[in-house]
Amino acid sequence: MSTVTAASHPAAPDLTPTVPADPAARIGELRGEIDACDAAIIELVQRRLAISQEIGVVRATTGGTRLSLSREQQVLCRFRNALGPDGASLGMMLLRHGRGRL
Repeated sequence: MSTVTAASHPAAPDLTPTVPADPAARIGELRGEIDACDAAIIELVQRRLAISQEIGVVRATTGGTRLSLSREQQVLCRFRNALGPDGASLGMMLLRHGRGRL
């Protein structure tokens, strides 16, 4: 029979959450990161909208339909797969914002 001693068995990692020395400062840093993410998201959404509007103009000037249902389904599926059920809602919001309500 073998006996496990402190020297022969490594200690389990300490999973206790670390409290920063200045929680308010850390929260401020994290909020700054969120603000940077928001700015990037806004910039990407604006870019997406411009591209979507250009597609709409090209489709309209060439006699195409206002939207492509199969393409919209692809977009919604991508968002749902990446972000879960609420992802599809986000995808639909982007689609509506780009093409307008039907």
